Amino acid sequence: MENKETKKSQEFMLLFRMEPSNEQPTPEQLQEMETQWGAFIGGIAGQGNLVSTHHLGFTGKKITASHTTEDGFHVAEGNMIAGNMVLKAESIEAATELAKKCPILYAGGSVEVRDVMVM
Repeated sequence: MENKETKKSQEFMLLFRMEPSNEQPTPEQLQEMETQWGAFIGGIAGQGNLVSTHHLGFTGKKITASHTTEDGFHVAEGNMIAGNMVLKAESIEAATELAKKCPILYAGGSVEVRDVMVM
């Protein structure tokens, strides 16, 4: 019989996706988003499960297989990756349950949960 102490946690990456927009949020909306994200990230960190998190900016370069470069970032199916989080969980199902509380979902975005493999 395995208890919580002996279960090995794995690392999972949450990829935050959203539709690109030129609309700027109001100061009130920015404050609300900061509060929601702070609670989400803080809750995971408070459980000792946060490994890292990053919010991606809007400047980038795309490099193709032929080594040409383009300014900008990749948009697929109308969405871009807005950021990511690496967290520890006992299973992909447990990581998915944590991801269901992500504020990006309330803004019309999505979260993809992926297992992380050591290279």
